[in-house]
Amino acid sequence: MTYKHTLLLSISIVCCVFSTFAQQKSILDTSTVKEKYGLRVGVDLSKPIRTLLDEDYSGFEVVADFRVSDKFYAAAELGTESFDFYENNLNALTKGSYIKVGANYNAYNNWIGLHNEIFTGLRYGFATFDQELLAYRIYTTDQNFPPTVRTESEKFDGLTAHWLEFTVGIKAEIFNNLYISASVQLKHEITEDKPENFDNLFVPGFGKTYDFSSFGVGYGYSISYLIPLFKK
Repeated sequence: MTYKHTLLLSISIVCCVFSTFAQQKSILDTSTVKEKYGLRVGVDLSKPIRTLLDEDYSGFEVVADFRVSDKFYAAAELGTESFDFYENNLNALTKGSYIKVGANYNAYNNWIGLHNEIFTGLRYGFATFDQELLAYRIYTTDQNFPPTVRTESEKFDGLTAHWLEFTVGIKAEIFNNLYISASVQLKHEITEDKPENFDNLFVPGFGKTYDFSSFGVGYGYSISYLIPLFKK
């Protein structure tokens, strides 16, 4: 009897242990949330809006990112811009395209089921563009003759520029897989091709350039859609 009681007790303990492990596994399985990973593609709305409001500007940009890990995203922007620079003494037209590649880090801890971001990022930017000097006024201190304005255009082709860009922004999921985003950028020019006897007044993707500084700023408002590829 003692042997049978001992055997029954041992079997009961083993069954209780397996039952406990099964219950714990069931709880873990039901509380596990799989996050969406995929390619998010969209457009920067600020450039079409500026195109409509500013007759001297035209631009379009495609934005994309891919979730690499829980917090990191590979990111890129590809676009074209043209800008008619006009001042009293100078008129020049710049046209070209650019690409920016880098990564974003999401510093925001989402609640379960949410996919919003407060992100920082770093980009390497490269632009290729043409610049055309349309008209300029020759400087003179002689008040007896009016200043001479030259209107013979001169074109400079195949110019390039390189820069680094630090960005900060927010991104929110407004509908399932549909996101809106706002960001600001601080840019530092690394190098550029300068036309002979002239200077670059505007670089596509970078913006206006200045003689006294190699830094620039920018902003963006984008809408994008996530194409879910897998979950983990």
